[in-house]
Amino acid sequence: MPTTDSPSAQQSLRYDVADGVATITLNMEERKNALSAALVEGLAELLERANGDDGARLISLTNTGNTFCAGADLKSDTPGVADSASTPGGQEHRTFVDVFKMMRAAPKPIIGRIDGHAMGGGVGLVAACDISIMRDDAKIGFTEVRLGVAPAVISVVCLPKIRQADAAELFLTGERFTPRRAVEIGLINRAVPADELDDQVNAFADMIIRGGPAALAAAKDLVYRVNELDSETAFDWTTDLSRQLFRSEEAQAGIAAFRHREPAPWVPATASTEHDIGGRSDG
Repeated sequence: MPTTDSPSAQQSLRYDVADGVATITLNMEERKNALSAALVEGLAELLERANGDDGARLISLTNTGNTFCAGADLKSDTPGVADSASTPGGQEHRTFVDVFKMMRAAPKPIIGRIDGHAMGGGVGLVAACDISIMRDDAKIGFTEVRLGVAPAVISVVCLPKIRQADAAELFLTGERFTPRRAVEIGLINRAVPADELDDQVNAFADMIIRGGPAALAAAKDLVYRVNELDSETAFDWTTDLSRQLFRSEEAQAGIAAFRHREPAPWVPATASTEHDIGGRSDG
C-alpha cells in the first residue's frame, strides 16, 4: 500500500515497511516498469522517505509483473533516463542520475529483489543495489545499442562490478544473458529459482539487520570509496574511521553485548538466532 502523498509515487510505486525492511515496489506492470519521468521521480521520493524512516533498517527494491524494469520508457515524451532535470513544461524533477547518487549515498543497505527481466536502464538499477538477488529464469540485457544508443549513465554503476572483457561483449552485442552469467561476471550476487527468491532475500535481510546502523553505513561507504582513493589516502581515512567507530556508543554497546553473549541492542527481538555472534543459538 502506498504510504506517501506524492501522485507520481502513488501511480507507479508502492511503499511498505515490515520487520525493519522498507520495500519499494516498481508497480507499473502494464508498462513493464519502464523508466518514465514519473517513475523515476517517485523512486527518488521513496528512497528519500525510506532513508528517513525510523522503522526501516534497510531497503528492498522489487517489482510487480514479470519484468523488474524494461529500461527507458520509449512510449513517453519524457523518458526517465533523460538527463534533463525538467520536463518540457518546465517542471523540475529528479533524474535517473539523482536516483543512482541517492542509492550510493544511502546510509541504509539496499537489497535488490529482482523478480523478473531487467533491460537497459533496468540493469543499472540492479547494479546500483548493494546486493542483488534475481530469479534464475529471467533475462538481462544491455540492449541499448540495438536502439541506436549506448548504456552510458548506467555504465557508472555497472562497470565497477564487471570485468572489461565481459563489459565489451555485453555492451557491444546487446545480447540478453542469464542471471547465472550475471553472477559469474559479478553483476549480481545470487540467481535462484523463483520459489526461493523470498527466502534468499529474507536471509540476507536477517544477516544485515544484525549490523549496527552506523557500522552498516560505514561498511557500505568503504565498499564504494576505498578503491577510488590512492593507498596513502585510503589508509589515512580508514584509520581515522576505525578510530571513530571503536569510540562510538554503538560499538561500545555491541562489544559489551558480545562479551555477555547477548544480542546487540539494535537487533530486533523478532530476529532469528541463526546468525548471532553472541552465542544465543548455542545456548
